[in-house]
Amino acid sequence: MTTRADRPAPAPETRVVELAIQGMTCASCVSRVERKLGKLEGVEASVNLPLESAVVRVPAGVPDQVLLDTVKATGYSAHLKDPGEPGVQDGEDGAPTAARLRPRLLTAAVLTVPVLLISMVPALQFPGWGWIAFALSAPVATWAAWTFHRAALVNARHGASTMDTLVSIGVAAAFGFSAWQLLSEPDLTAHPGMDMGAHALYFEVAAVIVTFLLLGRYLEANAKQRAGHALTSLLNLGAKDARVLRTVDGERIELGIPASQLIPGDEIVVRPGEKIPTDGVVAHGHSAVDTSLLTGEFLPVEVGPGDRVTGATMNTSGRLVVQATRVGSETTLARMGRLVSQAQSGKARIARLADRISAVFVPVVLGIAVVTFTAWMLLTGDLQGAFTAAVAVLVIACPCALGLATPTALLTGSGRGAQLGILIRGPQVLEDTRTIDTIVLDKTGTITSGRLSVSGVEVLGRYGSDELLRLAGAVEAASEHPIGAAIAARTSALPAVTAFTSAPGGGVRGTVEGLDVVVGRTGWLHEHGILPGAAESGVFGVAESAGATAVWVAVDGAVAGVVSLTDTVKDGSARAVRQLKELGLRPILLTGDNAAAAARVAAEVGIPPADVRAGVLPEGKVAVIRALQQEGATVAMAGDGVNDAPALAQADLGIAMGSGTDVAIEAADITVMGSSLEQVAQAVRLSRRTLATIKTNLFWAFFYNVIGIPIAALGLLNPILAGAAMAASSVLVVANSLRLRRFGR
Repeated sequence: MTTRADRPAPAPETRVVELAIQGMTCASCVSRVERKLGKLEGVEASVNLPLESAVVRVPAGVPDQVLLDTVKATGYSAHLKDPGEPGVQDGEDGAPTAARLRPRLLTAAVLTVPVLLISMVPALQFPGWGWIAFALSAPVATWAAWTFHRAALVNARHGASTMDTLVSIGVAAAFGFSAWQLLSEPDLTAHPGMDMGAHALYFEVAAVIVTFLLLGRYLEANAKQRAGHALTSLLNLGAKDARVLRTVDGERIELGIPASQLIPGDEIVVRPGEKIPTDGVVAHGHSAVDTSLLTGEFLPVEVGPGDRVTGATMNTSGRLVVQATRVGSETTLARMGRLVSQAQSGKARIARLADRISAVFVPVVLGIAVVTFTAWMLLTGDLQGAFTAAVAVLVIACPCALGLATPTALLTGSGRGAQLGILIRGPQVLEDTRTIDTIVLDKTGTITSGRLSVSGVEVLGRYGSDELLRLAGAVEAASEHPIGAAIAARTSALPAVTAFTSAPGGGVRGTVEGLDVVVGRTGWLHEHGILPGAAESGVFGVAESAGATAVWVAVDGAVAGVVSLTDTVKDGSARAVRQLKELGLRPILLTGDNAAAAARVAAEVGIPPADVRAGVLPEGKVAVIRALQQEGATVAMAGDGVNDAPALAQADLGIAMGSGTDVAIEAADITVMGSSLEQVAQAVRLSRRTLATIKTNLFWAFFYNVIGIPIAALGLLNPILAGAAMAASSVLVVANSLRLRRFGR
């Protein structure tokens, strides 16, 4: 298995265009559109049948109109997709697909029932009943079935064939043959109750097939709309309005504006019970924020000045003033929507098999139908039997289920993941989760809260503990590292720092009030020519052996003290490690902290000492993962910091905690929007469940066609039953996918 770092990335000069496509009905349609778009130089397309959309990577110089014209030349209509147009597309008349199908389905059902009864029950027949059957079935075979005929004609004009071709030919053959029989022999049904084997009228076959297939299409349309509801609901979570603070005539007032008009830097007033309109930082006020809509975690998060908040979350208690940092398409909510939509539009490697088969499936089936008819005529001379078997082959072979097997499962699984705060970047990720056997867990921010606090200060020079923390905090305030934030938080009034430098995993250095202050690990002090004595190193060792994270503080080239910090294990981390083990994964703890601190955390969550990697620098994290891969392990990595991004990219599967940095999220395959490690286990379970659903769908879709076509060709399957079975297969595939909506409940 290749790592994410080895996977080819799109060329930097390419761009992504999303198209909404109308008129596709089956896997053959998808294959045709992808093939036509793929013939354009440098263009790569992934078409999604349930979403009726395509994600197209094109060279920067290719205009959008070329893509639209290519789709139109293929026989379908298309337009550029709006960012707020995530779900199943409406029909060409603007009405939802299910609403357009309903009148045709109802008409077909009402007319088909009497046709079926008088055709199949001799006791209900009367003189000339065939003409009544003809009159009742004609609207069904023409107007109600027009959706199939129209698609077949459009494709025929372009020299192509799809599932609609099979349906159209089958219905037209059954109705046309019956009408010819009736017109050529007007007295064929003059006598009620006559032997059904003495003539060949198939009006009921044409009518029932159309009714069953329309019912299947109608149920599919409803199911697809339900499957896409999760993403639509997600994008509708955001607040529509915002109250911003503006200065008018020297007076600070609140103005109500649409949330779409917010700009970075706006100060927004959020009262209790209101949604936060956009991503930002709390400027004033304290409150508890309910983040469950985005993260799936139901405990409110306490926030105050300086804390980040996310748009669409709910302010539950105090009044907040939030300074907007991200607006519009850059918000966390919008990015979640894009990730989910891209995942739903992609294709798993396993789905390519269905695509390759569907590309040649319809022409092959048409050939089989012709061979079936010819063979029956040559071997038996039975025109009625030959016709029945050929029509049954056409109807039973429709590859609807193949086209729906993968995308409906992806649509439902990724939508359910979005509701749970789990974002799966693409369908190939599902297959990666099946093969991983080892998961590397970053300690800080993943297993632990990442909120270090100063637990002790050992003075080793002429500065007291308060002064030591003040000098160290001034330098650390310029750093984004959790250790720096914890030290800086101990002192409210910090002096300015100049000449600031830092090294990931090493430490920081700066000039504070004319003093050269160095804070960091032992190696960092050595780099700056500061060598702690034996007694000083003993103090440092005692702090580390107690399981704390210890850092040196040196002033003007001399050791001034040791600051100890401790981190707390998150609630649920121990349960999450157990769940990962139950999934067959070997958890490994990876941290830049010392061995004692790592061992304390590992013991709390149930990771064996042999699976702890401590004192690892950021570049060393990549080396650890690469070493595990060289040993034969397939590795997942879960982390949240900037220094985790290279390791997330190196891993076979990168999992970013959404509470972490943008760099980590962009480098990952899966993002969990919460901060709980249990969501990581849940993400792996959901991915595996979705992949299992795809495999089940594909198995039954293939099995259905492989078994059904020979049975129909042998004349053992009535066309009516074939139509019912074909419609049922598509509905069952969609229904099986919809079971994913109950995941985690």
